[in-house]
Amino acid sequence: MNFYICRLRKMSVLMKFICIPSICILMIFSSNAQKFTTIDKNTLQPIEDVSVHKKTNNSLICISGVNGQIELPEGQPDDVLILTHPFYSEKSISYKDLPRLNGVITLQENVHSLDEIIVSAYKFAEKRKTVPQNIRLIRSSEIREINQTSTADVLAASGNVMVQKSQLGGGSPIIRGFEANKVLIVIDGIRMNNAIYRGGHLQNVITVDNSIMDRAEVVFGPGSVVYGSDALGGVMSFTTKNPTLSSDGTFKAKTSQYIRYQSAVSGLAAHSDISLSKKHFGSLTSITYSDFGDLRQGANRKKSVGNFGSRSWYVSRINGVDQVINNKDSNLQVGSAYSQLDILQKFLFRQNDHVKHLINIQYSTSSNVPRYDRLVLLAGGLPRFAEWYYGPQNRFMGSYIIESDKKNLLFDNAKLILGYQQIEESRVDRGLNKTGLNNRIESLDIFSLNADLTKNIGKHKLHYGLEGWYNKVDSRAFTKDIVTGRIAALDTRYASGGAYMQSFAAYLTHTYEISDKIILNDGLRYSAVKLNAKFTDNTFFRFPFREATQINGAFTGNLGIVYLPGADFRLTALMSTGFRAPNVDDLSKVFESVPGTINVPNPGLKPEYTINSEIGVSKKICNKITVEATGYYTMYRNALTKGDFKYNGKDSILYEGVKSKVVSTTNAGKAYLYGMELGMHGQLNDNVSVYGTYNFTYGGIVSTPTIIPLDHIPTVFGKFGTEIKYGKFNSEVFVHYSGWKRIKDYNPFGEDNQAYALPEGMPSWYTLNARLTCQFNKIFNLQLACENLLDKNYRVFASNISAPGRNFIVTLRCDF
Repeated sequence: MNFYICRLRKMSVLMKFICIPSICILMIFSSNAQKFTTIDKNTLQPIEDVSVHKKTNNSLICISGVNGQIELPEGQPDDVLILTHPFYSEKSISYKDLPRLNGVITLQENVHSLDEIIVSAYKFAEKRKTVPQNIRLIRSSEIREINQTSTADVLAASGNVMVQKSQLGGGSPIIRGFEANKVLIVIDGIRMNNAIYRGGHLQNVITVDNSIMDRAEVVFGPGSVVYGSDALGGVMSFTTKNPTLSSDGTFKAKTSQYIRYQSAVSGLAAHSDISLSKKHFGSLTSITYSDFGDLRQGANRKKSVGNFGSRSWYVSRINGVDQVINNKDSNLQVGSAYSQLDILQKFLFRQNDHVKHLINIQYSTSSNVPRYDRLVLLAGGLPRFAEWYYGPQNRFMGSYIIESDKKNLLFDNAKLILGYQQIEESRVDRGLNKTGLNNRIESLDIFSLNADLTKNIGKHKLHYGLEGWYNKVDSRAFTKDIVTGRIAALDTRYASGGAYMQSFAAYLTHTYEISDKIILNDGLRYSAVKLNAKFTDNTFFRFPFREATQINGAFTGNLGIVYLPGADFRLTALMSTGFRAPNVDDLSKVFESVPGTINVPNPGLKPEYTINSEIGVSKKICNKITVEATGYYTMYRNALTKGDFKYNGKDSILYEGVKSKVVSTTNAGKAYLYGMELGMHGQLNDNVSVYGTYNFTYGGIVSTPTIIPLDHIPTVFGKFGTEIKYGKFNSEVFVHYSGWKRIKDYNPFGEDNQAYALPEGMPSWYTLNARLTCQFNKIFNLQLACENLLDKNYRVFASNISAPGRNFIVTLRCDF
């Protein structure tokens, strides 16, 4: 009997070892749902919008929601799940492996793929492979890795856009030889370009805070069909993050902060944002503050350039007297420091499963921003200016957005954006040993309306919409004696009686998937633009006109085709036209562009047009390296550029005590541009990736006896490097480079700033750079970088301030 009792006890123990794990496994695979979190393998941050399919029938099981949470239904041990996301490599997991994951599924971010989602092309989400335009997407994760405070520097670091600077607080992107008011900036669906965007160099892009950016997209080539006037060379579309909503209805809070130090400017930047959410309501608040000291340029110069760019003196007012001070460190560019504050507030309300409302409020302001290039000018061997700075640059934007994805006869998706912007900028200068401080202030009120809709009809997809905007410009000026306080009248920069500019437009684009391999894209837009400027004050200038009015209209269109001969292989061809109406800056401005040259109004300006053709190819080689190439040719008609002019029959006049040659913005007749964009990126294995870019543009004006180089044309430039991701560490080594810009290729009348280059032009340069990121855990992240390791001294083409020397960057991030 004891023997059998003993056997029963042993069998009981054995049954426990067998049954308990079996019961656990049964519970796992029989439970209604299992909760997991999808996270980035390197950053450990949650990933939203991960699609989970069953491999057997490719049926969609679920999509990860807020904080990367997914709930997997019951399944069999041998069932296989496929996890996909446009920005991450596909991952397969069997049900029997789920218990080992401890509730966490990691995904590896991939390099730019044809399946990544593009928004800027048609204002709605599209896969990149179906869009014929060349578009560079800079994801939020890449923006973090680039580790720059200025959005202008983020664009420059991409390797696809050259950025000109006249001062540290600046940055003027150049796309395919077009710059300033000939490329369009869009923030959260609202155009930033306004009536006083000038044709020279602009710093407005720095008022966009990249710390709260979800994505930045650069569209190369005309974007006039979807975006209208100004999008001649391309579109820079910035999308800020939105508040999140709680999928389970509970209150959730998420916050992110960083503090950053940059040695080249002895600069500090700090950022904090907090997202609060419930099921139907979300709030996002973001604040970023940056404080930059004077910029230190590189100390290592080529022997052939001598002391190019050195800052041996500066002006300081001591005891009421302007004094020229010897600069003890000639590589410290005294007169470049500034600070900036950026605030964003969003409120999101989900009315139901199909309708969302969003309030978007943004405010950016700065300290005075010294105009460095003017502070180094000499006249008669002495500094020309004691002071020259932009006053605080203030940008306020408020918008209301309503979106609906409830399908009906008219649309599948619709978006309406009502926007208001208030802009103020000013220019302040004072000559050496003079007491008159000249102030010129521009204020703008901007109203806009955008209605964009999309509709699928079989293999056809329509995007269509309406756009209207109105700009009111107020230009004021006065001079103040800094000793007596006396205020006197001064000539205004723009029309003294005020100006306004308005536009109305309608567009339609069409995508036709002829087959799985061939996709046709076409579109048409009509834009009407009106401008009125009044010159009521003739105290300083007696123009032969008191008012200027223009009404311009234009049709623009595009026709493109995408051919997909195989997996990861794409061929594109595109014809597109661009249109730009003269704005208030083009038509009514009076200013000194360079010493001894005075710009006067030209009410006879005509719109400028482009006709662009391009072909592109993208191919993945050995299933690892993707090579991309785009070639383009642009015919440029009625190009607006600087040229000789006369004021009341005179080719030179006295302006602020200096005899100055008269020039004006004129239509150059015919011009052309051509170039190519080459790119390479690849994932060699799970840890190592490589990339590279090469950009070339050339342009000329042909409406003269001899071909004159077109201004704003950068030299050859690009970037190449390698990135290694291993566990919690991410390292990168890369090179930025630029070729020579010879003096013979400068435009003699335009905005290429020959005076700030060498007699031979702007020398070629390259910088060696390195970054290292350590993700300690899902909360703390440390970024270290050393840019321009070799401390080379160089200037970017057309820039009037030397680039940073060796620059150590340290950023500590906290996300929870």
